[in-house]
Amino acid sequence: MSHAARPAWPVAEPFVVRRLATAGDADAFGHVNNVRYIDWAMEAAWAHSQALGLSFADYERLGVGCVVQRHEFDYLAPVMPGETVAVATWIAECDGRVRLTRAFEMRRESDGAALFRGRTKFVTIDMKTGRPARMPPEFVAAYRPAG
Repeated sequence: MSHAARPAWPVAEPFVVRRLATAGDADAFGHVNNVRYIDWAMEAAWAHSQALGLSFADYERLGVGCVVQRHEFDYLAPVMPGETVAVATWIAECDGRVRLTRAFEMRRESDGAALFRGRTKFVTIDMKTGRPARMPPEFVAAYRPAG
């Protein structure tokens, strides 16, 4: 499949990182273990957050952070060692108060095949108490849903 014939991402400009699957990522079945997909998704989420101007140091400075409430993932096809995967993420929903949802899609670089789709729901917490906390203005500004 040529690059021009590949389907568009679900949003116009997702944040994309690339990961090369290695033999160390494989499980007894010989393909990348499902846990690595989650690792790649969370690595992309942090990289995107940092690109939006919110690092973990910013979370500490503000005293508020985002923690996972729920993952919803669909594994569509296996990834084999040696394959490069495009890991895309974007903010799907944000209530501007305590909840945001981040979406993910992974595709094989060689042919654009969809490998994984999912959503992670986050809640904001006070980093000292662990209790829900309202998003600071910096979160509301940075974590705007993708168009």
